[in-house]
Amino acid sequence: MGSQSDAVLVRRILDGQVELFQVLVERYRTEFGRYATAMLGGDVDDAADALQEAFIRAYRSLASCRDQERFKAWLFRIVSNQCHNTRRARRSHVSLDRIEEPEDSAAARRMDDAEIGQTIEAALNELTGEQREAFVLKHVEGYSYAEIASLLDVGEDALKMRVHRARDELRHKSEGLR
Repeated sequence: MGSQSDAVLVRRILDGQVELFQVLVERYRTEFGRYATAMLGGDVDDAADALQEAFIRAYRSLASCRDQERFKAWLFRIVSNQCHNTRRARRSHVSLDRIEEPEDSAAARRMDDAEIGQTIEAALNELTGEQREAFVLKHVEGYSYAEIASLLDVGEDALKMRVHRARDELRHKSEGLR
């Protein structure tokens, strides 16, 4: 079952073999789980909730997937929208302006990995949704520009600009933390 294409599985699910939806869940759980975690500022619990809700929504509206050959892109949009909804609902509680300046430069050098990770996540949370999404897909998930353009249904040039602006913004924010 796991070697069948998404389109074949979707058709079989729509024909009544609903248990096959679990194959699609298993196929995309890890990949989209990483994406959701990155989009939700590293909050694993929020990411798991968003991903579960996205899979439920996808299952309920599977018949509306017009192009079953592009199921992954269709599912990705649902996951992405759910992450955006979750972010809107909780409005980021981490802000760069809440990061305190260390009293001396030696203290800054002692910043541990957890603090660095929190700082990076805070900076990601300050990006626009489009910039964060493009940056995460390119630099966290490792997708090519062509793959991201297909997932987001956006032109590669616009996508490259989003990633470029996200990098510039992150670079600018990181300079203020040194």
